Amino acid sequence: MSIAFYHQPIMLEQVIEGLHIRPDGTYVDCTTGGAGHSKEIARRLETGKLICIDKDLDALSVAKERLEGFNVEFVHGDFKQVLPTLKGVDGILMDLGVSSYQIDTASRGFSYRLDGDLDMRMDQTAPLDAKTVVNTYTEQELSDVIYRYGEDKFARRIAHRIVEARKESPIVTTAELAKIVEESIPGKFRYVGGNPCKRTFQALRIEVNGELNGLYECILQGIDNLNVGGRICVITFHSLEDRIAKTAFRYAELDCVCDAKQPICTCNKVSTAKIITKKPLVASDEELAANSRAESAKLRIAERK
Repeated sequence: MSIAFYHQPIMLEQVIEGLHIRPDGTYVDCTTGGAGHSKEIARRLETGKLICIDKDLDALSVAKERLEGFNVEFVHGDFKQVLPTLKGVDGILMDLGVSSYQIDTASRGFSYRLDGDLDMRMDQTAPLDAKTVVNTYTEQELSDVIYRYGEDKFARRIAHRIVEARKESPIVTTAELAKIVEESIPGKFRYVGGNPCKRTFQALRIEVNGELNGLYECILQGIDNLNVGGRICVITFHSLEDRIAKTAFRYAELDCVCDAKQPICTCNKVSTAKIITKKPLVASDEELAANSRAESAKLRIAERK
């Protein structure tokens, strides 16, 4: 194995405690990555089974090596398509972050700090990459993506600069894009809130990988697929993801969604979950000192009724 796939699992202790792992249960790690969470789940299983899903073939290759000897089934694909088919499971983990390996490997194109091919695909067999988005989307489409997924108030300026730059020659590297984005933002705002490229790169990554498409529905389906008492843990890294997880959990917990003014319930909605974390869990000071990438992470947990 030549791949140095390093990824420090976020809030590992809280996740393991939150899942309430049964030795004979069936568990799903929707985003296996470097198998950090998966290995700790697998260690606690006796007759149980772990299903590991990932878009990234590199991740699955490493996970197979690191989980050798455990009862694990590996699935290559988008968990939002795979999870709905898995019925009667006892625990689900969705770690929605990008792995350290993906960020730190320049050729994968996720990092604005490293110069590499403008790719950003988690699944390298997928047809759409960041280079295609940046060089073929219209100015309005680019602006919409950057504003919607990056929540950047300078989205129009950035999109305009990208379109003007690509008239000269295609934008093909992360360094080229980072320079354009940086120059698009007025000087006095350029480094407010961290690197000026962070929001645009996040937006493009979400667009390329369809990260938010169907996430709400998938979380609800995952809850429905849990056995009674089973738990779902969702780790998010930005407000868009967290809002979706929070809304899905709240909907699952409700036993009526009728208008409050309506005298009789006609929706036939049944509560399917109990929210365990009324407020999301965050990383401890000790973990933050060891892993700064845990800074924005939030963990939400719900239990199937």
